[in-house]
Amino acid sequence: MALPPHILQKVLDLVPDMCFVLRSDLTIIDCNRRARAVTGLSTTLQGTVTFPALLTSDSPRPPFDTLGGANGFSETEVRFHQTARRAMDALVSVRCIEDGDDRLFFVFGRDISESKQRELDLLRFSNVVHYTVNPIQITDAQGRMIYVNPAFERSTGYSKEELIGQNPSVISSKKYTSEFWSRVWDTISSGKVWNSEVENRRKDGTPIFAQLLISPIMDMEGKVVGYLGSHRDITEQKALEQQLMHSQKMESIGTLAAGIAHEVGNPLTSISSIVQVLQRTVDDEFARDKLGLVQSQVHRITKIIRDLVDFSRPSNYQVQPTDVVKVLADAVEIVKMGKKAKEVTFSTNVRHRIPLLPLVPDQLAQVFINILLNAVDSLHGKKGIIATDFERDDDSVLVTITDNGEGISSENLAKVFEPFFTTKRVGEGTGLGLWVSYGIIRSFRGDIGVTSERGKGTSFRIQVPLNPKDYSHG
Repeated sequence: MALPPHILQKVLDLVPDMCFVLRSDLTIIDCNRRARAVTGLSTTLQGTVTFPALLTSDSPRPPFDTLGGANGFSETEVRFHQTARRAMDALVSVRCIEDGDDRLFFVFGRDISESKQRELDLLRFSNVVHYTVNPIQITDAQGRMIYVNPAFERSTGYSKEELIGQNPSVISSKKYTSEFWSRVWDTISSGKVWNSEVENRRKDGTPIFAQLLISPIMDMEGKVVGYLGSHRDITEQKALEQQLMHSQKMESIGTLAAGIAHEVGNPLTSISSIVQVLQRTVDDEFARDKLGLVQSQVHRITKIIRDLVDFSRPSNYQVQPTDVVKVLADAVEIVKMGKKAKEVTFSTNVRHRIPLLPLVPDQLAQVFINILLNAVDSLHGKKGIIATDFERDDDSVLVTITDNGEGISSENLAKVFEPFFTTKRVGEGTGLGLWVSYGIIRSFRGDIGVTSERGKGTSFRIQVPLNPKDYSHG
């Protein structure tokens, strides 16, 4: 039994997609409620509107002319005009039914605007990722690389064929413990972002320093399905920081070395010459032994001066077990050789046993020397005390260096770690010492702070983790 027209119309209106019925000349003789909502067609069409008129000027057209007989079906992506809205992308299916000499076209249109937008967004994202200057890697949920961009290939020296399917550890510097990476994995697998400074290795073994951000990729249900790693190469920045640190070290230690060479070198030469003359002319065995002792001490002082000069040479920045107390003691001995430190009393108080820490000894010494020299300068050659206290807890070692010098004004206290800030006269300092010191301690994943009161003295507090396994030097 054929359905009455009004029942057929109700059935068509229930269909969520657009439905059109066209004559062979492509005029529309009927459509459903969804089609009218999209195109603005009235309920009384009377064959006055053609289907192509509903499409934008740049839209593809279904191949109506080729349909018929055995070839009675086609699918085409088109774009519909919409009332007061942007054009709608749709997938149009056309079926041709022949009735004697006449033909009818049944057109069904499905809105694919959202999927087209998602495709466009994905294309934009993929182009951004592919052509960005930052190295990018994408892994699956198990951590195997499934994509690397050209910048990642250039940065690491590996081709994508060598990297796809591999674990990111292929570029690891091997300087980080399994516990460190376990903490990273726990963070990202729980859906959180991880961000830190790391050292990797190129294919040829040269180091790459990078600010690494690992972001989980989540599906619609909130399940982690992969990870995106973004590397910001800071290798050049690290090199510049090391150059700056070396420059400041040469300024502070070089000044001391030059002063010592001038004040001690000439008298030492005279003493050494006199001792050598006496050794050749004195026959008394006891005197000769004592002169030999004097000569050995002269050599020892000469070696100290030579070590000071050697200290100004570039560091290899190798992490090694470091006795923080001894580094401070050595720094004090160096600073005590300066003219301004003659009236200064140095004291050290170690409250707890301090273990060896994996640090860079000469960088730590540079920090201590910078702070000690500033403390000496604050006394202006007068009698004073510079006291150092060592403490530790379960997580860190705290070193406090306190002087009873002139102190720092409240307006200058917030600026002491800023580069090029100095209260010294022109030619006496560059204002880089404390800034460099701050950078060194922060690179150890530590912290440095200062308190001061004008006229009463200054106290620097240096905190270094007991196990700084994830800091930038290794």
